[in-house]
Amino acid sequence: MAKPIFCATHPRACSTAFERVFMTRKDLACVHEPFGDAFYYGPERMSPRFEADEEARKASGFSDSTYKTIFDHIDREGSEGKRLFIKDIIYYLVPPDRQPARIAPSLITKKRGIGTESANIPNGVNGANGQHDAVKMPPYPYATDGEPGNPTVVPKALLETFHFTFLIRDPHSSVPSYYRCTIPPLDDMTGFHDFYPSEAGYDELRRFFDFTREAGLVGHQVAGQANGVANGDVGKPETCVVDADDLLDDPEGVLKIYCKSVGLEFTQDMLNWDNEEDQKRAKAAFEKWKGFHEDAIDSKDLKPRAHKRAAKSEAEWDAEWEKKYGKQAAKVIRETVDQNMDDYHYLKQFALKA
Repeated sequence: MAKPIFCATHPRACSTAFERVFMTRKDLACVHEPFGDAFYYGPERMSPRFEADEEARKASGFSDSTYKTIFDHIDREGSEGKRLFIKDIIYYLVPPDRQPARIAPSLITKKRGIGTESANIPNGVNGANGQHDAVKMPPYPYATDGEPGNPTVVPKALLETFHFTFLIRDPHSSVPSYYRCTIPPLDDMTGFHDFYPSEAGYDELRRFFDFTREAGLVGHQVAGQANGVANGDVGKPETCVVDADDLLDDPEGVLKIYCKSVGLEFTQDMLNWDNEEDQKRAKAAFEKWKGFHEDAIDSKDLKPRAHKRAAKSEAEWDAEWEKKYGKQAAKVIRETVDQNMDDYHYLKQFALKA
């Protein structure tokens, strides 16, 4: 069977709308953002977001989720014979703030054949220890070894079992969209009461993207940009990057190229999910990340937007953000956008062209 498709992205990249396209297919099993469970709530958590709120971690229902339990869940989803489509925020697999990566303790196991003999397994459950708990710091860094060049907490041998693709969006759109989810009234639904600039996600996405190409997880041929096979690319997936603005302008054109790249047959039915079965499936999948996916849940199809996004000057962007969120918030949004533009432009050069 073909490898599971893993669409790696950053927050607010229109990724849930993109995912809805693939949820229409009965030959695919979709897994929606599974790794946030371990990143935010479980005993191997790397994010400090809920570190001082044990009740919130327990209330999430994922306080026992490790990276291994999530991969086991993915294995079970794939055991029914359907190809998997996984969409997730890639920084859930990458230590925050550019900390050196160490393999998640739960993934160091002889059974999978992906552990290393030199790995140091920490005392306690999956890296949690009293010292970290006392100062309200997450269990990261783990007392394990990392892999040279691998920016994630997942062994390369396990990453190799997936067909990676990438989805990006201009930070001018994604960053204020994420900010809106961390302030009233949406923060009561999301449970995210503070905006973390470090969660913009472009730095992690770029580093992981480069790793997939350097390590041979994907080839150097770019989807929709060239014919033939690049040297050394035989048997490897294409580099496949979708820009959300291109997707919104020409859903059919972009999806035809994307589907061809990942080995799926595109059909017009993928652009419409206005039926009870598809809506029920989506609501169940998106339930755990309340407040983030309401637009995608309420949508019925994906059709070209009536007008392409109008070009704005930086001053116009600043004025828009200040009007919506206030002067101080606009300053934070501006700084976060500026910090991520280089990474966005770098990834954008690989975006497929319809």
